[in-house]
Amino acid sequence: MRFVMLKLINGLAPLGLDRLERALIFGVVLVLALAFASGSIQLSRDWLTFLFRWMHVLSGVMWIGLLWYFNFVQIPSMPKIPDEQKPAIGKVIAPTALFWFRWAALATVVTGLVLGGLNGYIIEALLLGYLKSGPTLYIGIGMWLGLIMAFNVWNIIWPNQQKVLGLVPAEDDEKKAAARIAMLASRFNTMFSIPMLYFMVAAQNLA
Repeated sequence: MRFVMLKLINGLAPLGLDRLERALIFGVVLVLALAFASGSIQLSRDWLTFLFRWMHVLSGVMWIGLLWYFNFVQIPSMPKIPDEQKPAIGKVIAPTALFWFRWAALATVVTGLVLGGLNGYIIEALLLGYLKSGPTLYIGIGMWLGLIMAFNVWNIIWPNQQKVLGLVPAEDDEKKAAARIAMLASRFNTMFSIPMLYFMVAAQNLA
């Protein structure tokens, strides 16, 4: 299996997959080809609903994946990085990661709200299924947790990170305070992500 995969990867080298944009383009082409070949694409409301659920999952994977990258990898690793190397994180890696982080959060919220509208449960879910146990209550809890997390991304984490990264003027003491606030808000979101994911999955799998 390993030999076959290595041959396949080497065979695809001329496609220029070392460039991210090409890997993404070919990924889209591949999913379209497989979707058409399998007959899974249908001109119907059900398929449109599925399409938004798929986009919701894709953007959610990007959002929570980056949230966990910050909290499991970048933040714990920063004290171990020599001071002379830290500017590479602050000037190159962090701004790019935060760009995809905040826009993935917004995309997750937008696609989730559209999905709720297409399924006809958005109002009832936001009202927590009138507190009756069941899928609408579960998705409602998940939605509120996700909305709070997205609010933190755009209104607490990102404004404070702009100060830390020097994207907006700030004194050294202000940068230090902003770094701590952004870190705590990120930890808060990591904590919220665990029950949020539980209830999102519960809504699809528990009656």
